[in-house]
Amino acid sequence: MRIVLQRVSEASVHVEGRVVGAIGAGFALLAGFTEGDDRAAVSWMADKVVGLRVFPDEQGRMNRSLLDVGGEVLVVSQFTLYGDVRKGRRPSFVKAARPEVAVPLYEAFVAELERRLPHRVRTGEFGAVMQVALVNDGPVTLMIER
Repeated sequence: MRIVLQRVSEASVHVEGRVVGAIGAGFALLAGFTEGDDRAAVSWMADKVVGLRVFPDEQGRMNRSLLDVGGEVLVVSQFTLYGDVRKGRRPSFVKAARPEVAVPLYEAFVAELERRLPHRVRTGEFGAVMQVALVNDGPVTLMIER
């Protein structure tokens, strides 16, 4: 499982011209899954995201978590995180989980986040062509993998 996490002041996802998910301050997460992923990876990742201390404290140091600041989360499925471009000019996506594996993991990840952050989790639409808009705050961008 791979996550690209961006601390944002706002973020939204559009599908076919309509907003399907939008948040204020918090994290925009691009989430990708691979064949070996399981519920343990999903739970670990949800704990990591919720507990990650990358929001500033009174001294401006990254010392606060989503729980501390009341932040929101926008989760966007992103199979291209497992794109391999080492050979040739066209990415290979053989390491990306097939939808029958990825969809249940994605839904479980969203549910784990929602359990930890009730009413503060929004999503895109799995498998849809999406336009993601965000304002990266900091900028803070991290890659998390398990």
